[in-house]
Amino acid sequence: MQTALIIGYVWPEPNSSAAGRRILDLIDAFQADGVQVHFASAASPTEHQCDLAALHVTSHSIALNCDSFEHWLLELAPDLVVFDRFVTEEQFGWRVATTVPNALRVLDTEDLHSLRAARELALKRSLAGRAGADVAPVAATGAELFALMREDDMLLRELAAIFRCDLSLMISSFEISLLVEFCQVPQELLYHLPFTVDTPSSGTPEFTARQHFVSIGNFRHRPNWDAVLWLKQHVWPAIRRELPRAELHIYGAYPPPKATALHNKQQGFLVKGWADDALATVAEYRVLLAPLRVGAGIKGKLLDAMLTATPSVTTAIGAESMHGDSDWPGAVANSSAALAAQAVRLYQSEADWQSASDACAPLLAKYYQRNRLAPALMAQLRERYRHLEQWRRDNILGALFNYHSVRSTEFMSRWIEVKTQLAKINR
Repeated sequence: MQTALIIGYVWPEPNSSAAGRRILDLIDAFQADGVQVHFASAASPTEHQCDLAALHVTSHSIALNCDSFEHWLLELAPDLVVFDRFVTEEQFGWRVATTVPNALRVLDTEDLHSLRAARELALKRSLAGRAGADVAPVAATGAELFALMREDDMLLRELAAIFRCDLSLMISSFEISLLVEFCQVPQELLYHLPFTVDTPSSGTPEFTARQHFVSIGNFRHRPNWDAVLWLKQHVWPAIRRELPRAELHIYGAYPPPKATALHNKQQGFLVKGWADDALATVAEYRVLLAPLRVGAGIKGKLLDAMLTATPSVTTAIGAESMHGDSDWPGAVANSSAALAAQAVRLYQSEADWQSASDACAPLLAKYYQRNRLAPALMAQLRERYRHLEQWRRDNILGALFNYHSVRSTEFMSRWIEVKTQLAKINR
């Protein structure tokens, strides 16, 4: 493989979201293996997007529902095409399959969107008629989650994209188990790839050099917004009663007016907004709070805490698939009272704080080391690419989904394309 094309749902913002960081992980892995990387997106540019040119990545703006994409793709002739989330595969997958049929098609799920939606539905039902109530994070078995996921066609759309592609990158081992056990997805279609990191630098601030609490996350991501509300209404008041001089500083990209309206200096609840450097920001604080009641995938904010040797307090959903059989570097709790108690303990006890801080580096080395994960990914991709014809012949369900699904998405796209052209003519 010499050329890779990543088709992005949006332009990557690694300092705004975990999804942006994930794209940079893939770019780094490809380039380290000698692959030339191109990135294309139909989304509008943003003020916080990464400077891809500085990373030696060629950027392209592409159009939805337009055959100009096929003309350009045929000229580029990539060996590998990565779809950033299942909606991007829906939009461009059939065009890639028909234009460059010999290219390896890989879906980067980012996280299982149908799982996140199912948990949000469960929380919504728990809060029905009692907005603002102190409701615990969603706790459900795999079977219960699958039943919730089946209530929405998003699961079927995700599964169709997974079956249509030659390989799907999964960031969460829990999500792999859901797909294999309840959705009958063959294990061979899925590849576990968490975030990848280099060895963290030493010299982060010590316990006595840090103060206050921090929470960070893109406000456009609904699990983050729900966590901020739960902090404001229940978790932070319990912490503040024990630590009346402590402050909680909330960072995140794109804070809406409803978020900035929560800012209250008297309560020590300070909405800071955008952080220029997430790692440098988190390193200033003694404890990171991530009381996630819903969500999926693995959490970039909690990885930032580990990278800066900052103890974190989160829920079972927050810690899901992030620490294997290792102890969590901080605390995991599933009620506002327990979260607050653990946060206060870590904030006050230097010994407990140091023990959690010291656990960060070994956990990163065990599960997230780039120099181990990236070469293994590339070996898997090259192996699948070498035997692509045989793989597709054996993957009968993939052939079935491509035969039917590609035609339905193709006809819809072509109908939109013709409709757009007629509208231009009739102006």
